[in-house]
Amino acid sequence: MRFGLFVPQGWRLDLAGIEPREHWSRMLDIAKFAEQGPYESIWVYDHFHTVPEPTEEATHEAWSLISALAASTSTVRLGQMCTCMSYRNPAQLAKVAATADLISGGRVEMGIGAGWYEHEWRAYGYGFPSAGERLGRLEEGVRIMRDLWTEGRSSRDGKYYTVDGAICRPLPLQENGIPLWIAGGGERRTLRIAAQYASYTNFDGTPEGFRHKSEVLAGHCAELGTDFDAIVRSADYNVVIGETEREVAERLDWFEAHYAKYVSAEKVAQQREMIANGPLVGTPEQIAERLTGLRGLGLEYAILYFAEAAYDRSGIELFNKEVAPELR
Repeated sequence: MRFGLFVPQGWRLDLAGIEPREHWSRMLDIAKFAEQGPYESIWVYDHFHTVPEPTEEATHEAWSLISALAASTSTVRLGQMCTCMSYRNPAQLAKVAATADLISGGRVEMGIGAGWYEHEWRAYGYGFPSAGERLGRLEEGVRIMRDLWTEGRSSRDGKYYTVDGAICRPLPLQENGIPLWIAGGGERRTLRIAAQYASYTNFDGTPEGFRHKSEVLAGHCAELGTDFDAIVRSADYNVVIGETEREVAERLDWFEAHYAKYVSAEKVAQQREMIANGPLVGTPEQIAERLTGLRGLGLEYAILYFAEAAYDRSGIELFNKEVAPELR
């Protein structure tokens, strides 16, 4: 199994309480730590306002971070889970990504999706189009990006985007362009777009959900005549790990206390329940067993989030030592 690691960037209140002048050093420290292994990639989120509620705490912009990390690391791959298509013109986004790929020496991954966080959409003046329109923009935008990364030019007159001789030079360093991760589990549209264009998917990581979404993806591939086995299936996971169940509970207590400083009690309770019920909460043995089961369902790539990463690396270190060797 391949592993990626989310770098704390503030969106999930994972830099709260740290002085802003220290944010970049904390992020870079985690990135360089991940680069030592077992992580193949590091990831950021493409969001502007914190969750589970908008607050005044920092949320750093994804593609600025990708370029900074591209220049500051040397081997680890760099992704966003996931870029919202409608936040940027797709031709301009393709150019941004191609430049970051050049800076990195060919290490950028393009996580892309339709977007969902209504509050920040409206706050930044994008409105909030229907799901159908957001998915239509995703599909048109992916086509434009593929044109630009493979041919260096795109001219398309679509329902949502029009480009007339847009040029992207130089091309990304990676052969056939930057790999596309189509993120989301919408069964009628998103997974069909993934079946047609994706090198990677990213959807529900529970055993039941992963099995079902995989079956839907396979159906779309069969209809479109694309190779299901060529698509790497991934999922994101919150990891809460401890040597004992008591240590796991203590980490959950820390998470609850940390969030309670910044958001309402109702949101804190919801977030704790969501984290506590995830597949990768437990001792190293329990987590390794669950990941082994997921691997048997076809999960090839797990992208991990440790809420405490900017404050305490012991959980990541325990996972690296006791879990990752069992799966690699």
